[in-house]
Amino acid sequence: MPLSKRTVFLTAIASGTMLNPLNSSMISLALHSIQKDFHLSFSTVSWLISSFYLASAVAQPVTGKIGDMIGRKKMFLAGLLLVAVSAIGAPLAPAFFVLLLMRLFQSIGSSAIYPSGVALIRTHIHENQASALAVLSIFASAMTALGPTAGGILIGIGGWPSIFLVNFPFILISFLLGWFIFPKDPENRHASFKDVVHELDWTGIFLFAAGLVLLLYFLLELESSVHIWTGAAGIVLLVLFVIYEARTGRPFIDVRFLYKHRSLSVVYLQFIVLNLFNYCLFFGLPSFYQDGLHFSVHTSGFMMLFMSGASILISLVSGKWIDHAGTAGPIRIGALTMIAGAVFMAFFFIHAPVWLMGVILFILGIGYGIGNVALQAAMLNESPETMVGTSSGLFQTCRYLGSILSSVTLGVVFANGMSPARFLVLAAVLIAVSAFFFLLSLKTARARAVIE
Repeated sequence: MPLSKRTVFLTAIASGTMLNPLNSSMISLALHSIQKDFHLSFSTVSWLISSFYLASAVAQPVTGKIGDMIGRKKMFLAGLLLVAVSAIGAPLAPAFFVLLLMRLFQSIGSSAIYPSGVALIRTHIHENQASALAVLSIFASAMTALGPTAGGILIGIGGWPSIFLVNFPFILISFLLGWFIFPKDPENRHASFKDVVHELDWTGIFLFAAGLVLLLYFLLELESSVHIWTGAAGIVLLVLFVIYEARTGRPFIDVRFLYKHRSLSVVYLQFIVLNLFNYCLFFGLPSFYQDGLHFSVHTSGFMMLFMSGASILISLVSGKWIDHAGTAGPIRIGALTMIAGAVFMAFFFIHAPVWLMGVILFILGIGYGIGNVALQAAMLNESPETMVGTSSGLFQTCRYLGSILSSVTLGVVFANGMSPARFLVLAAVLIAVSAFFFLLSLKTARARAVIE
């Protein structure tokens, strides 16, 4: 693919895949305004966040599977249209229920874009794939980091509806570029709606979705109350899902394949652990800055840019590095960098001057950035061509599992309030998590030396 066409191709995909991290982070600044406008309790309005993660966790593999069947271009453009529906409907919502429904549309639509986009890269970009994936990582990291800041500015200008309307420029760019630049889907991917309904493993999808929703609900509510029967039901349904998928002829997720290709399963587990580490910092540090160290909101936001900026910068270098060296070495080096950053945080962070805090955060951002790009490349290496969409969807589901586990972790660590002593406990947890990530990297089967 010529460089100019490759640039436009990646711009089309990146401007679409960034919608999910952007909308998952911007909403945090809008909760207070929405709560006041609809006269809600905080626990009720917080479902705008919880439902987004739950729907994304389920929708990623489902839409990835459908994209594998009907065509990745169709699925990508359809996801953009669904986000556009939410961008129109949310600002006009007459009741909270309608707003919540639009938020679900936004989640499902943006979830459909990522697995299709990664599959398009796998199919049409055959050289320097890790560098191409690094572009997606950079966009996602930037949107996650800048989402709260952008949301605060937009809400100050146009109220909370503006965080939905801001999607339109990105949707328009991604849709028009994708419509003209993406190659047509192969003839064997032109399945009709009837074919999709017939071919999809609805029993497996239901068991997976219901089990995951119940288990995630149990984890999300763990801080306030223990719904033991909900958690148990979720585990039972997921066990039944594994048993059913191992026996059915047309599985939604081929668990037999995952068992035979254990390196792919280890990649998924590593990605959960990586995001548990990252989101503990992403959600925990701003609160500690403001409540524990009494920093202003602006200073707290500025400090977070050290970590996100390092992640963005290292992603560019990581992509080129992985293209030439494979994934195994970078994953291990990323893990060791995370361990070093967590140790520095435990011993030096609390009483450190601002510049040293920035250095520690920079180290942590480097570790996450390397791991994020390397694991995306490893996932592609271990996934067969016919399962790239499904595998990419499951990969993103692992991201949401990591973020939800981080919420549970922070709720337990800071249950008795924010203090330097409790922050040291969090640092110890991060050392243990990063060490586990390194041990997993030693178990991973050696990836191909060069991504084809």
